Amino acid sequence: MRFSELPIFQLLARYTSQGHERSLRAKKNIISSLLIKGSGIIISFVTLPLVLDYIDASSYGIWLTLGSIVGWFAFFDIGLTQGLRNRFAVAKAEGNHDLAQIYVSTTYAILGIVFFSVWVLFLIVNNFLDWSKILNVSSELRAEVTILAVIVFTYFCLTFVFKIITTILTADQQPAKASLIDLIGQTVSMIIIVVLVKTTEGSLVKLGLALCLSTILVLLGANIVLFVGKYRLYRPVLSKVNFSYTKYLLNLGVKFFIIQIAAIIQFQTAQILIARHLGTADVTSYHIVYKYFGILFMVSNIFLTPFWSAATEAYQKNDIQWIKNAIKRYNQLNLLLFLCSIIMLLFSSTFYKLWLGEGKVSIIFSLSFWGFAYFNVMMFGSKYVFLLNGISALRIQFIASLISPFIYIPVALLLLKGFHLGAQALFMASIIANFNGYLLSPLQYHMVVNKNKKGIWTQ
Repeated sequence: MRFSELPIFQLLARYTSQGHERSLRAKKNIISSLLIKGSGIIISFVTLPLVLDYIDASSYGIWLTLGSIVGWFAFFDIGLTQGLRNRFAVAKAEGNHDLAQIYVSTTYAILGIVFFSVWVLFLIVNNFLDWSKILNVSSELRAEVTILAVIVFTYFCLTFVFKIITTILTADQQPAKASLIDLIGQTVSMIIIVVLVKTTEGSLVKLGLALCLSTILVLLGANIVLFVGKYRLYRPVLSKVNFSYTKYLLNLGVKFFIIQIAAIIQFQTAQILIARHLGTADVTSYHIVYKYFGILFMVSNIFLTPFWSAATEAYQKNDIQWIKNAIKRYNQLNLLLFLCSIIMLLFSSTFYKLWLGEGKVSIIFSLSFWGFAYFNVMMFGSKYVFLLNGISALRIQFIASLISPFIYIPVALLLLKGFHLGAQALFMASIIANFNGYLLSPLQYHMVVNKNKKGIWTQ
């Protein structure tokens, strides 16, 4: 029997050949993304024990916390990439290639100028920062962590510009190719780390170089290959830079920017708060739980990612039934992933020992439970948020994003300092603060899609 005659291949062939053209594109991307991101999950899970063999849990916590601090500078994006995602999708759908190229060129130019300026400013300010005090670690590590900060910040600024290509791929309903770029970067990083473990002693600086350089080089290569080939029509050129089009990107982008800031406060602050109040070893424990249950969120997003741009197209064409059918399927997916997450929770302690080795990291069951709860809440709300983002109905999410940080930070500090709940406090605070995902977004979806309401619901 040939491979193509096996039941699994026949099932896949039927799955990718039946349905609306928009759904077929999404299905093909979902299957490709599952294979690619599945490989990425395996690589990341293989890489983490290697890293913990190379440096200890506390040192790895320094790396994670520093990355969280640098991640705060993502607000300099001011929502441009998300604005580009929607504007590029619309321009391409309308066949206006010249306008799409203007949006791409202008975004590259603005972010290039912004992040170069921020990088220069950081190099100046970094000379006056005592990272050992900021990260609450030994003063003996000050010189090493200062160098690492420069490496991480340089990496951050370069990747923020180079990753525009993945935004274009996603806007073009080809998220699998964007995932492939990430997979190649992960693979190169893993190979370099294996070499480091075999040939050198533990060093945060060497680890930082290994993880950062590989990603930068892969992204640079992707930009060159795709803009010379498939996206030649949209390649960024100086003559197409038109700053007057910034307002169209920012019309959506400013809302995305505020929403992004709220997300940064929740996701990037967690590890900083843990490092300051508990220690960098607890940052590693939190990260491991986040990574473990984050597998399900990643799988959910593989199915959801094509939905954003597909929803943009469907809503423009008033294909409401397609949207309803898509949400129904995503609800079924949520139920399946919830059942999987229960099994993961029950066997979490055993998995940690098999994965990382006995005694490497201490993780209590309650931390795993709240990680389980957090990701299930996120998965439930994501499908509604993706749809509303795709149709640019951002007003309610925008207002909620203004409120959520003022809930998250006080609740997190209360649970950490008042109730001494440990790292699980950050998961608990995130659930409470993310009320838009599990309350407002489902309501807004109902009003827009089922009730055909306008006004604030579609703004």
